Formats: sequence, structure tokens, C-alpha cells
Amino acid sequence: VLVPKLLEFGHEVTVIDNFMYGQASLFDVMYNKNLRLVRGDVRDEELIKEHIKGVDFIIPLACLVGAPICDKMPEDAKQINLDAILTIIKLRDKSSQKIIFPNTNSGYGFMEEGTSFCDETSPLHPVSLYGELKVAAEKALLDDGEAITLRLATVFGMSPRMRLDLLVNDFVYTAVKEGKMDVFQPHAKRNYIHVRDVVKAFIHAMDNFEKMKNEPYNVGLSDANLSKQELCEEIKKQIPEFTYTISEGEDPDKRDYIISNEKIEKTGFKPDFSIQDGIAELIMGYQVIDSKEGLTNV
Repeated sequence: VLVPKLLEFGHEVTVIDNFMYGQASLFDVMYNKNLRLVRGDVRDEELIKEHIKGVDFIIPLACLVGAPICDKMPEDAKQINLDAILTIIKLRDKSSQKIIFPNTNSGYGFMEEGTSFCDETSPLHPVSLYGELKVAAEKALLDDGEAITLRLATVFGMSPRMRLDLLVNDFVYTAVKEGKMDVFQPHAKRNYIHVRDVVKAFIHAMDNFEKMKNEPYNVGLSDANLSKQELCEEIKKQIPEFTYTISEGEDPDKRDYIISNEKIEKTGFKPDFSIQDGIAELIMGYQVIDSKEGLTNV
């Protein structure tokens, strides 16, 4: 979703991707003469050294995303999610090259007792290898300087490289395809953000880099700190026949927090898409998706 928007704004974009998911999400912009596509791996130091020469912004999207795949492939996760970031830090020209890094707000893990929300000053308690690696990468970037880190809420919405393992996307898929589901730890809260608002946040950070640099920013919907049960109720408003059952078992994902997005909002950033917009979009999109096979990171 990001690359076509950057091209639309006239930027020259180099993409490095190993295409491990066989995705065709950039087919519709390959005509654009400002796009350069390189098939390669971010762990290849010589390749990175060659292709970051002369660029103004580096946006390291390559990542094994989420706790399950990082637990399944821990060494690859460390190499891709942390070591490759350290390589970029080592190779870039800090005097002229800026980094905007997509972190995750899952680094908060849970709220400290006696607090009502997590902001950028809150302690980090990553509860998974994925969270630990992203927190370590963020620290390295902010310590080095000339970087902005975006602590993204749980992303939702349709995209050309669709992921169904994200909570909103998964819940709506289940509601559409099966009509019912079991919900574990129904009161655990998360924050959410539309994938296109994530792109908007990247571009906002590029446009306001000097004002925002060397700081982390939460990026989410301030009116969408929802528990799993509240999310189910939002889905029911658009799929009335959907039913869910509260189950006693534990969810292996222990995250539970309310997020403040006030810091980035004070810089002028405002999301365009609500959680209700996303649910409606996903319901429509799932008419053309028959199964989850090949569409998740796990």
C-alpha cells in the first residue's frame, strides 16, 4: 500500500524484497519509471550497501511480523527484525539519510498497575520474541539518531498483500465465513489502525521529519481502544446474525492495554478510517476470498 502512494507523490522508490509470500502486490505500479525493484534479502549486507546509496529516506518494512512466526523461526526473526536494522544503521550516511521505522505498540505488553493508558513514556514490557526484537531495534535507531519510530496499533483493512492473521481482519473473516466464534480473554484491550492510515503516518513523518525526529510515536485510533468483546459487538452491528461465545481458556497472546495517540496527533496527524469503515470494507472484500491459505504470515 505504501509504494504506490509514494510513487503517486512523485518519489523515486527502490524496493528490496525476497518475495517469500509470492506476492504480486506491486504489479499495478511496475510501469512507473520511478520504481526500481530488486529481488534480494535484507540480510545481504553487500546488497543493502549498494542500494541505499544516495537515498533520502530508508523505511525498513522487511520483517517477520507477529509472535507466532517469530516463535516458529526465532533465528530468522532475529536476523531480519533486528540484525538487518543494525546493518542499515552501520551502512547509512547519518548526515543525509533518514530512517522511519515501523515498530509495534505490542512492546507495551500490558499497563502498569495504577495507570490508565500507555503513552510513549510508559515502560515497555514485550511479552513475545517479536515484541522484544522490535523494542531492541527501536532503541538502536533512536540511540543513533536521525530516525522516527512509529509504534503501530494492530492494523486492519484490505490490502493487495492481505493478512488474515491480524485481529480485526481475522474476527471479521470468521464472522463472515462461519457466523460464530469463541472469544478468549474477552476484556483484553487493543488499539487499532487502518493500513492506509499507517501509510499516511509514514508520509506525515517524511513531511515533518525535522519536527518529529529522534522520537517514538504511537499510531492508532484514539476512539478504538477496544476489548475483544467490544470488537465483536461492533462486528454484530454490521453482521447481526453473527454470534460469539465467551470461553474460559487462555489466549496465548497476553497483550492488554489502552494506548494514547495524543503525541502524534499534536503534530497534525489525523487518521481517515474508523474501525466501522474497516469492518464494512472487510465484509465486502471477503466476498472474493475463499480461504486463508496463502494469505497469512503463519
